[in-house]
Amino acid sequence: MTSQDKLFRIDENGYLPQVTQIESPNYDLRPSKQTISLVVIHSISLPPNKFGNSHIEDFFKNDLDISQHAYFKKIKDLKVSSHFLIKRKGELIQFVSCLKKAWHAGESVWKNKKNCNDFSIGIELEGSDIIKYEDIQYKVLLKLLKSLRMKYPVTDIVGHSDIAPGRKTDPGHFFDWNLINSENL
Repeated sequence: MTSQDKLFRIDENGYLPQVTQIESPNYDLRPSKQTISLVVIHSISLPPNKFGNSHIEDFFKNDLDISQHAYFKKIKDLKVSSHFLIKRKGELIQFVSCLKKAWHAGESVWKNKKNCNDFSIGIELEGSDIIKYEDIQYKVLLKLLKSLRMKYPVTDIVGHSDIAPGRKTDPGHFFDWNLINSENL
């Protein structure tokens, strides 16, 4: 393992101090004694299918300038967040402590257990259902998943579409699930 392959350090407060931190106000405390057993992979782009701006970060901070694009008026009242965002060029940003409940899954169920936000970590990839993800995003994602699995009892890694079928489609058919297997993790 090279120094580039070293895992991210997750501190006792659920933060990765070596990555960019942008605090989102959109979180709650997890239920008492709740273990983190699930990782949910999402995709997001704002406006849809446009990359390389700070609109996602602004959205998660409730600071999106709705005058910037007509689509933003449709989502202006939504309050959402994710624990992490992996940008197209591989930048990793943390918005919520892993120990807190980010608002990424919405109405959801996994293995007959509702409210996946209670027991999951959400990872957003800057992307969309209709565009391939970048190799660097997979590299950062794998390193993050390995780090999370070393720290928390994660048993499942799924897409948003798996926990909210019929309601969500991300990360979409361009996401390469073959990279997310036990051999790579």
